[in-house]
Amino acid sequence: MDLKETKLSSEPIYEGSFVTISRDRVRLSNGNESQRVVIRHPGAACVLAETEDGKVVLVRQWRYAADQATLELPAGKLDIAGEDPAECALRELAEETPYVADSVKLLYSFYTAVGFCDEKMYLYQAQGVRLGSELSNDEDEITETVLMSKEEVRAALANDEIKDGKTLIGLQYWLTQN
Repeated sequence: MDLKETKLSSEPIYEGSFVTISRDRVRLSNGNESQRVVIRHPGAACVLAETEDGKVVLVRQWRYAADQATLELPAGKLDIAGEDPAECALRELAEETPYVADSVKLLYSFYTAVGFCDEKMYLYQAQGVRLGSELSNDEDEITETVLMSKEEVRAALANDEIKDGKTLIGLQYWLTQN
């Protein structure tokens, strides 16, 4: 079955520093026309980092859109067009926490809100995690590093304390590994 929708026209609604929003007219696969509002995003990377003593590195930060502080894997948007998501993951770990990693391995890539946004998230697992970051957060970003054991993560999940999608994916992967 052909499900492809073809863009007929596009009207910019908003052009920001890293996202744009447009209202597109599309032709559906059945021949009808419809409208789609789309948020264009440069993409992002997040990192699942485990310390030598078996704790996952999370950050707590205020999320204005959700009106609450959330527990999340360190993450951030790709800063430059064409930036390697692996480099972004390593940078975000070092900016948002006191930890660095020797390398990262791609676990998954996925769309964060595929119904209206093209943001593609790359989830990496860090290797060689250790204290030693000399980087700091962006000026508009305040984070608190939180280390959790698998037992603490299971309890936080059971208590509905972790609500971020990328973090849920990463932690579910982590909990199923030996």
